Amino acid sequence: MRRFAADRARRALAASLRAASSRSAAPSPAPAPLARSPAPAAMMAAAMARAMSTAAAGAPPVSLDTINPKVLKCEYAVRGEIVTHAQNLQQELQKNPESLPFDEILYCNIGNPQSLGQQPITFFREVLSLCDHPALLDKSETHALYSSDAIERAWQILDKIPGRATGAYSHSQGIKGLRDEIAAGIAARDGFHASGDNIFLTDGASPAVHMMMQLLIRSEKDGILCPIPQYPLYSASIALHGGSLVPYFLDEETGWGLEVDELKKQLEEARSKGITVRALVVINPGNPTGQVLAEENQKKIVEFCKNEGLVLLADEVYQENIYVEDKQFHSFKKIARSLGYTDDDLPLVSFQSVSKGYYGECGKRGGYMEVTGFSPDVREQIYKVASVNLCSNVSGQILASLVMNPPKAGDESFESFVVERDGILSSLARRAKALEEAFNSLEGITCNKAEGAMYLFPRLHLPQKAIGAAQSIGTAPDAYYAKRLLEATGIVVVPGSGFGQVPGTWHFRCTILPQEDKIPAIISRFKEFHEKFMDEYRD
Repeated sequence: MRRFAADRARRALAASLRAASSRSAAPSPAPAPLARSPAPAAMMAAAMARAMSTAAAGAPPVSLDTINPKVLKCEYAVRGEIVTHAQNLQQELQKNPESLPFDEILYCNIGNPQSLGQQPITFFREVLSLCDHPALLDKSETHALYSSDAIERAWQILDKIPGRATGAYSHSQGIKGLRDEIAAGIAARDGFHASGDNIFLTDGASPAVHMMMQLLIRSEKDGILCPIPQYPLYSASIALHGGSLVPYFLDEETGWGLEVDELKKQLEEARSKGITVRALVVINPGNPTGQVLAEENQKKIVEFCKNEGLVLLADEVYQENIYVEDKQFHSFKKIARSLGYTDDDLPLVSFQSVSKGYYGECGKRGGYMEVTGFSPDVREQIYKVASVNLCSNVSGQILASLVMNPPKAGDESFESFVVERDGILSSLARRAKALEEAFNSLEGITCNKAEGAMYLFPRLHLPQKAIGAAQSIGTAPDAYYAKRLLEATGIVVVPGSGFGQVPGTWHFRCTILPQEDKIPAIISRFKEFHEKFMDEYRD
């Protein structure tokens, strides 16, 4: 099609030039004194423009050849090809429930707790509903329906919002009083001062990550150290902003350990290629790998960033999701301050979200980043980028403040809140253990313990025949396995190739989020499929 369009353009241009030539060769009366003929070059340019416009008229104005190549390079496996296929199968099930060998699609691909039946925290929703509809606060029956501390908290929050208008734009960093509440929660968690002026409220953590990549990446010569396996938000954001992902590999043999020697090796290699490494991304607890970093390990990472002049980007959205007794969450800011480092020593950005933890409010799109260690002129630029989007949604801002300041001992809602919170977290721990044990019981699968977060990342030791079958159709072996699993069982997982992995190894990510009473059936379905798959491709 393009060749034909180009031919038409050339023919149109040639005809135009012949016409212009014949007009100039023919005898003509002397021109009037003020009239001036177009220069030949201008005539040719105009003719070319008309011809190309005519030729382009048959082509679409936007195609894969004409969009931003950075968009083409960007990939996000968590909602990729396997999930699209699952959605098509779900539509098929709705039309014809007997058409497939299963009766429902189980989305184990994404950390979306409430979509799989997790209930929201009552106190959070009570406060949010009162803030969204303040007229309820003036009704006598409200005191019978809502806890007294939820009513009191709603009044406190509304008093912090100009005009008590939750439907109005807020300050671009977020409502000042809510930022101060979050800072107070951070200080209580870490034991070190935090300032609301350092908080930028965002629609979940993802926009905050994009904002920092936009700030740091100038060209493909700027690199960001990212863990492999990694959450695809980081590779996608780096690609969209035109930078280079500098991988460092987590050690599967030591429970997905993060070794500083590996960081140094990858940093030196990147620098030898002319890449300026700007920042280090650390995800703790890990996604997709579920490890929780030890305090001593975190200290070494902070020292590494300090010595190498790197911004530390700390993804801490799973800070409430810890399932082992011998580990606990320590924020990187707490670690840095405990080492004596101040804002003058280390640029550090910490990300938090209302989507994870025990609250799982993904659809409310609330989160924040705490930005420390940047000069005032750079902070002004961060604020400018935030202001382009006007503000994050106010409901998400309110939830972020509640997450960092839940009910306390003595509050009316405290006991019921603790029951809900601990019930969710203890159930997640049991689900993680059940799935881990099931995976490790199967031939050709090994799986590290999920110390935290919401996922397991089992390794597939596939027969060579299965690898060959996948490669013969141009598909990664773990993607081939995931598709076959979906089509046989309705279980949706994400191929490990979407997160990055050591070359020659294959994995998949599976959430631990299906409700606990469904876990035995999922395990049974999975085992039956896997045993048949291994028999089919046995070498």
